[in-house]
Amino acid sequence: MPQSAAATHRLGASSGAAARAAGLTKVYGQGETRVVALDSVTVEFGRGRFTAIMGPSGSGKSTLMHCMAGLDAISGGSARVGDTELSGLNDRQLTQLRREKIGFVFQAFNLLPTLNALENITLPMDIAGRTPDPEWLELIVGTVGLAGRLRHRPSQLSGGQQQRVAVARALAGRPEIVFADEPTGNLDSRSGAEVLGFLRDSVRELGQTVVMVTHDPVAASYADRVVFLADGRVTGDLTAPTPEAVLDRVRRFDAKGRTS
Repeated sequence: MPQSAAATHRLGASSGAAARAAGLTKVYGQGETRVVALDSVTVEFGRGRFTAIMGPSGSGKSTLMHCMAGLDAISGGSARVGDTELSGLNDRQLTQLRREKIGFVFQAFNLLPTLNALENITLPMDIAGRTPDPEWLELIVGTVGLAGRLRHRPSQLSGGQQQRVAVARALAGRPEIVFADEPTGNLDSRSGAEVLGFLRDSVRELGQTVVMVTHDPVAASYADRVVFLADGRVTGDLTAPTPEAVLDRVRRFDAKGRTS
């Protein structure tokens, strides 16, 4: 596995926050139908770190990720990726930002069935008119264990292998940050553990920044840090999490209506 590409990627990544929110508010509807999905959220996602976001259904965790990724417009406050403020960008600029600086992994694999694994991995760069870096692409493929499956179409791959293709696609363009929304939700425990391991390896070995929304304490334990949300607000965080520690926080929230 080539190492120089990984070293270059690490050296090119500055310290600090890869993304940050300050007083971020998201409101849906008006009047009687008005819902505050995010209520003055302030949070940073460290560069070269793996952060999990957890919270009960309706807590705002997916909304936070979508706002930070430029997929949903914010109602107030600030959302930044690197030094770029998202609220001041038009649709064309947001599209360019997502293509150049953000990678996505979703619960649904979102692979094109007519393309093989390699073509699915490079598709976003092909659409953007960018030429993949062969050395970096080889490193990514090796990291997610797909070297022998690149010519297979999605129908010839297991669910875990399809999600590995989706992870490789997210990493292939060297984004500043990867957002993963319940990436193991459609996988069995073994395949899910493999995908989480690959995300973990992308942070440890490639210097990638990953932010993952999950409801699973075991999945969250792969992260460096867990941020807890409830009712659209950040209620606490946990560093160096274990499944037991995450589950304890969740139970305490269920019992008290808050994390402590």
